[in-house]
Amino acid sequence: MGIFGHSQTWRVIVLAWGMVWFGPAAQLTAGTLISPGALDLIRKSAEPFGLFASKLSGGALREKWLGVERKLDDERVQLALCDGDRARCVSPAALQFLAIVDNARTREGRARLGEINRAINLAIRPMSDMAQYGQSDVWSSPLVTFATGAGDCEDYAIAKFAALRMAGVSADDLRIVVLRDTIRGEDHAVAMARLDDRWLTLDNRRMAMVEDADVRNYRPLFVIDDRGVMRYEDMPPPASVSRQESAPAMAVNFAAPTGLTPPSN
Repeated sequence: MGIFGHSQTWRVIVLAWGMVWFGPAAQLTAGTLISPGALDLIRKSAEPFGLFASKLSGGALREKWLGVERKLDDERVQLALCDGDRARCVSPAALQFLAIVDNARTREGRARLGEINRAINLAIRPMSDMAQYGQSDVWSSPLVTFATGAGDCEDYAIAKFAALRMAGVSADDLRIVVLRDTIRGEDHAVAMARLDDRWLTLDNRRMAMVEDADVRNYRPLFVIDDRGVMRYEDMPPPASVSRQESAPAMAVNFAAPTGLTPPSN
């Protein structure tokens, strides 16, 4: 018993040291100590509002965004040509858009984002799709919006998204987010830009840029970037934390939406 007891004791000690020093190499991953579900709750998403999102492989919203992306590609060529020879540019909309980008390029950080938010808010008149096109939920490319001088929330958001990219903001730091206005009972789109690991909203309803953590009375539904469209997922809080304590300022305990109502201006 003495020899066996000592042997067992040493095996326990060696195993304990092995877990400390060689845990990763011996496949002693965090998953063996923390369940995958708990890891999901501990880890924070890099998307706006800190929520996880899953990519959509189909649906009307994805097709709508793909159509916008094709138009953006065409307009980038037109803007590049006008930028190279502005004296011969025949598009007043392109020249107006480039002037906003020029002013933004002279600024840095938050001032650059604020310049584009302010300038595009002032350049476009709020007008519903029904009043402008006779149909709902029309997503226009920036030069179309600037040519008409009017648009609704997603038109502002798309124009800001494109202008920020041209002004030098990384694609990784740009999003368009579709939110549910819980007060008005309608959907609303905003551009969002990440600065110093914080997401700021560029909203046509206000000149001031609000950090995502300070947004009130909105429920995030979809997030869009160069990689496509993603739908936000509902992440429950840990059992030890109440829903009221853990929920961000906006409501996040939403059911997956079946469709979008026309966004407001």
